[in-house]
Amino acid sequence: MSEDFYDVLGVSRDADEDEIKDAYREKATEYHPDVSDDPNAEEKFKKVKKAKEVLTDDEKRQAYDQMGHDRFEQAEKRGGFDGGRGGGAGGMGGQGPFGGMGGQGGMGDIFEQFFGGGGRGRQSNRPQKGQDLRTRLTIDLEDAYEGVQKQVSVRRPERCDDCDGEGHPPGTDSHTCQECNGRGQVTQVQQTPLGRVQQTQTCRQCGGEGEIYAETCSTCGGDGTVRREATLSVEVPAGIQSGQSLQMEGEGAPGPNGGPNGDLLIEVEIEDHPDFERDGDDLRRQEPISFPQATFGDTVEIPTLDGTVEMDIPAGTQSGETFRLQGKGMPRLRRRGQGDLYVQVQVVTPSDLNDEQKEALEQFAEAGGEEISVEEGFFEKIKNSF
Repeated sequence: MSEDFYDVLGVSRDADEDEIKDAYREKATEYHPDVSDDPNAEEKFKKVKKAKEVLTDDEKRQAYDQMGHDRFEQAEKRGGFDGGRGGGAGGMGGQGPFGGMGGQGGMGDIFEQFFGGGGRGRQSNRPQKGQDLRTRLTIDLEDAYEGVQKQVSVRRPERCDDCDGEGHPPGTDSHTCQECNGRGQVTQVQQTPLGRVQQTQTCRQCGGEGEIYAETCSTCGGDGTVRREATLSVEVPAGIQSGQSLQMEGEGAPGPNGGPNGDLLIEVEIEDHPDFERDGDDLRRQEPISFPQATFGDTVEIPTLDGTVEMDIPAGTQSGETFRLQGKGMPRLRRRGQGDLYVQVQVVTPSDLNDEQKEALEQFAEAGGEEISVEEGFFEKIKNSF
């Protein structure tokens, strides 16, 4: 795969955000390590994810187009970009490429540091994607086998309805912020070993608005968001494993300045099962059998997650021996087929015998040259002899 982010996703340089997201979903499905047979799937998946993160962020994409791939990568290695989100989900935080605080000024700083610009207006007011949120969902093994629709509840910030996310009632009087002269940003100049560096930060006085409003929204306290409990339906695919995450696009925090919502990432945990132990796509269980069944052989019914099946026990089966039931394990996530079920048989020694059983087993022992009594631990002796 080419290193250029546009080539990685297979889109043109003038592709819009929807085209980029569609291309990302297609590539991510192709190269996801959980479903791809490509030996380099993990590396390719990381590349398409990185390409999508950069090209769907307006400020990062503008910098990428301006600098080119190599210079953009070099700048990111020096400290990273966060698009003005202060290191939130999807951002990379840290210091800017010349030691400035990248989490404060975002890409405006990068342009000024590389090209010595004198400011590009209120870049902090551009729409930005909201933060991703995370929650957990616990399901049982049967749900993971069948696939299931579940309800998840998450307490999340949502855009305030009373002020439409503006932080102040509609029609509130305002005046130009004196701190930034209406720019929404303030610029500081620093002398570094590399020369004069300008660092642009969001104005703290007006929060980047450039205006000071006479009244704040009483519902949200001027934040533009309120926290609410949301209940959502999520489709859990068959074959999912503990630790894997489901992504619900647009169900995260609202984006600053009217930007799109972030995503909700749901980490799935699967409860332990009393009868089955999971090993990837395979299942394992123990099955008790009697001494006569192990000695003479038998056909037994084995529970699976999809009903019972018959399994042959050959004559002379040893305790601890394992049998494979092909295709009776877990579904393979977003792939055809299923794993296997491995059944380990355990010969059960009876604790109580009637007189007839004792006599028969003593005769069995004598026929084999054993001079022991049932009361003296005959079954232990027999079990150890197999």
